[in-house]
Amino acid sequence: MNVEYVNPFLSSLVNVLATMASTKIVPGQPRLKKDEVARGEVSGLIGMIGPTTKGSFSVTFEESLALEIMARMLGERPATINEEVTDMVGEITNMVTGGAKRILGEKGHEFNMATPVVVSGKGHTITHKTTGAKILMPFDSDHGKVFIEVSFDE
Repeated sequence: MNVEYVNPFLSSLVNVLATMASTKIVPGQPRLKKDEVARGEVSGLIGMIGPTTKGSFSVTFEESLALEIMARMLGERPATINEEVTDMVGEITNMVTGGAKRILGEKGHEFNMATPVVVSGKGHTITHKTTGAKILMPFDSDHGKVFIEVSFDE
């Protein structure tokens, strides 16, 4: 996979969480993902399609980090993942993809975004409808981990 497609999502996630939730995340080591099992408890998944490429992006939060971001963004901390938390993850998915879309558009890669789907629960799966490799990028924070996955057609 072309790293030119991946980096805008990484920088956009760092920017969105810093700006919207005053949350610093530190990137880990990227790797290929061979299965469909999510690494956290709540995920947003969004498809992208353009004239020259098709791809998908997901962001998965461990429950502890999702609840902390909720508290920082909205001033309330639910006891567990609920509808408000899943709505927030959907919005973060949109914001990160929108930021990446802007960066990629400046490089001539245009695409449209679908509406994000949010899935939660331990051991849920994420299915990318693409033919390319799935890149998994973990991030650490003081309140848990967040993982992004990016996949584009070859």
